[in-house]
Order: sequence, then C-alpha cells, then structure tokens
Amino acid sequence: MRRLATLLVLGIGVLGAAPLARDGVAQTTEAPSKSGTRLITLGTVAGPPPRANRAQSSNLLIVNGTLYVIDAGDGATRRITQAGFNVRDVGTIFITHHHDDHTAGVGTLMSVAWDNQRTKPINVYGPPKTEDLVKAAVQYFTISADIRIADGGRTIPIGQLFFGHDVGTGVIYKDANITVTAIENTHFDFQKVPASAGPNAARPNAARPKSYSYRFDTPGRVIVFTGDTGPTEALVELAKGADLLVSEANSIEERMQDLTKSGQWQVMTPEEQARIKRQMAEGHLSTDDVGKMATRAGVKTVVLTHLTWKADDDYAAWADEVQKHFAGPVLIAKDLKEF
Repeated sequence: MRRLATLLVLGIGVLGAAPLARDGVAQTTEAPSKSGTRLITLGTVAGPPPRANRAQSSNLLIVNGTLYVIDAGDGATRRITQAGFNVRDVGTIFITHHHDDHTAGVGTLMSVAWDNQRTKPINVYGPPKTEDLVKAAVQYFTISADIRIADGGRTIPIGQLFFGHDVGTGVIYKDANITVTAIENTHFDFQKVPASAGPNAARPNAARPKSYSYRFDTPGRVIVFTGDTGPTEALVELAKGADLLVSEANSIEERMQDLTKSGQWQVMTPEEQARIKRQMAEGHLSTDDVGKMATRAGVKTVVLTHLTWKADDDYAAWADEVQKHFAGPVLIAKDLKEF
C-alpha cells in the first residue's frame, strides 16, 4: 500500500540518503550485508519492569546497509552492539509512543553514538512530544558530554547532533531505502473522555497522547510494526499485503498474575485497578486479535513481539492461538533474532 499523503520529512540531511522456524533465524556473527532488507528484533518483552533475559521493545531494520531503529526501550544500545553493529552508524530512529519501555534507551543510544565520534545528525521521529523527549535526553547527557569535551577527543556539543521531530500521520519519512507511513492506533483510546463528562473533565481528548503504527516499504520487503495498540480497522488497512507483520502480543491473564505476584496489584486503589484492566483489554492485542487482523490484511508472516512476560519464556502456545485464525507462518521473536 502506497499512500499519497503529505511528505513530512524533517531535517533533510538525515542519514540514509523466508522463515525457517517458529523462533526465527539464529543470530548471525557474519559481516552485515550491504544489500537487501533485514530485521533484527533487539528487545522483545513488554514493560515496564525489566526482565533478566529479554530487553524491552526495540527493532533494528537494515536496508542496503543503512540502519534504522524502531523504538528504543531499555537495553537497545547493548543489543545493537551484540548484533555486530556500531551504534555510531544509527542515524534515524522512529518511536511508536512514549511509554518508557519503548523510549528509555533513546538517550543512551544517542549519547553512546556521540561518545563513539559520530559527527552526522541523529533524527528521531514520532508522535507529539518526540521533540521534547530528545531535548530532555540531550540536556541529561550534556553533563557527561561537557566533561568529555574537557577531557579531549570531542569538540562538537552533543546538542548539535540530535534532533526530535513531532510528525503526524500519512507518509512521514522517505529516503532512497524506505518509505514510512504512520497511522494513529488505539493504544490510548481508553483514555478518551466521554462527552457526558462535560467541559471540565480531567483529561481533554486534545491532550491525550498519541500512539503510532508504522509501515516500512523497502525495495525488497514490506514490514509493518503494530506498536502497542488495540484492534483497529486502520491497522488492517496499513498492513495490507505486508511481508512481515511485527505485532505485539498481550495476555491479560499473564499480566494479572505478574501484577499480583509482584505485589503491585494489592497496593493499587480500586480506581487504579479498574483503569489498568481497561487498558489491558482495550489498548493491546490478544493472540486472537492478531490472527484475525493478519488474515484480513493478507500478510505473509506474523512475528510476535512485545511479549507479556512469562516465567518459563515459552510462547509456543501463543503462536498456535494466532494460527487458529491465520494460515501463514507465526514466529516468536527473541532478542537478536533475524527475520
């Protein structure tokens, strides 16, 4: 699907001028290919708590040797290095939304790139407040950067290299390798204030945060990232004919067990409990949702990621649940797997 939407590319000097098994393809240690399209899932567990064996949401897309990062949760920088790439070579980042399990690693990624002598801009694109996010990260790491400039070896202030861009929907970015189309999804729709709440409601709809899903059209493949979202017809349309649908997978039952085991559930007020249960049900995709959406969109392969944490790390049954509604391959993402 190619959309004739307004091109919103900001900062024109940005860099960039077949599944084998359910768990994907084993990590490669060979030199990165300079042609074609590759996807490496860097972080694959849902947050916000950190987990021992999986980093939080992040993906690395490599197209003709150019690196693009989609979300940068905690652990993204280390995973890029473990995948055999230099963080300095990341020039373009896309953020789906501003929950910290998708953004906590953005500042570290930028700072490490600067430490490693990056001299070209890094541009970060995402929904409203992406510019604020990057400015705050720059301010945080300027303390370290100023000391390193005094140490020697660097002369460029860190703030001169990093730029955040608030983008809308439609075609938001295009270069020689990729065309990126964004839609607003329903991850935050549960926060909408009903009309009956009146004009003095605590959170006007205009102030509600935005969450995006992205479609990447590359010369060789089409890859769609759902981000965090509930079911929505717009996402089905966005994913039409995609080679890969990289979808979140959410289990209310597993999340409730985890909240109870950690003691979080017990200290919530009844209002907090009601709101988080609504967010679980309306703001995320179940395995049934994923399977039905994949079939309607006619995608070729589904990759499940942003996985609700399970102590045994066994998600084979989740793939089976998706395949009740979808006849194609369903793969379970792991950190540093290539698809």
